[in-house]
Amino acid sequence: MTGSTGLVGRQVVRDLVRKNYEVYACYNRIKPEFGIPVNLDLSKTDKIISVLHSINPNIIIHLAAITDLEKCEIQREQAVLINTDSTRILARESTKLGAFFIYVSTDYVFDGTEGYRKEDDITNPLNIYGKSKLDGEIAIRDSTSKYAIIRTSTPFGLHSTKKSFPLWIKENLEGGKETSVLIDQFTSPTYVPNLSKMIIEVTLKQIIGIIHLAGATRISRYEFAIMIAEKLDLDKSLLKPIKIQDMNWKATRPKDSSLDISKAKKILMNKPEEIEYALENFIYEIKNLKN
Repeated sequence: MTGSTGLVGRQVVRDLVRKNYEVYACYNRIKPEFGIPVNLDLSKTDKIISVLHSINPNIIIHLAAITDLEKCEIQREQAVLINTDSTRILARESTKLGAFFIYVSTDYVFDGTEGYRKEDDITNPLNIYGKSKLDGEIAIRDSTSKYAIIRTSTPFGLHSTKKSFPLWIKENLEGGKETSVLIDQFTSPTYVPNLSKMIIEVTLKQIIGIIHLAGATRISRYEFAIMIAEKLDLDKSLLKPIKIQDMNWKATRPKDSSLDISKAKKILMNKPEEIEYALENFIYEIKNLKN
């Protein structure tokens, strides 16, 4: 598995190891906490090929990506190298090995003019990150027939180095810091432990094709922040609504990248969670961490 130390990857590796699966946890710089650590530099084709053939996996879960939107706009070649080119090589080698290939993509393959996008809706990414991930999807469909493309939206959860949105809001409000939050950007926030269960189910059942695995609630960043403040009894007056047009960003963000998750709800045992329930679980996780 690539991206084994990331926000989502760490959880997936941990959950698979707990189920007694042998997981080769690929990493670039920081060694993973769970699984069998394997160093892998996705910028080097020969390294990808040699590592894959030495492991000879039955299943490949490809989570690694450059996800920083601004960095992708500035370092376009690097974004394409990691998000697209390495995906093409992994998928090609996966076919040679007869492995099932799982690729985690993004809601940012859509332009955000409409929300609740379905799996077969027309894609039209607005930024380099979204385009590089979509090109990864296309490379997979061209390279292998045994694949699942998983699109998700705004993952949040606990991680030692990666601070997701709810924790950022919590820490800002606890510190009495006035915080500007987008009122006109809508996504489907996805609780990482829920996402991990869904990814593992798709993996073990080898569900072929594109599937949206995201939270079951379409919500604006601002509404989400208000909900976090209320559940933690923090001062929500510190939250200041702001619009996308007021942000000085290089990368254009889609206004509504919420995903239709009816396919996942229909075919999976592990269903996408509503934001109220997911946030309560996240807060419980934070409180238990302190105890």
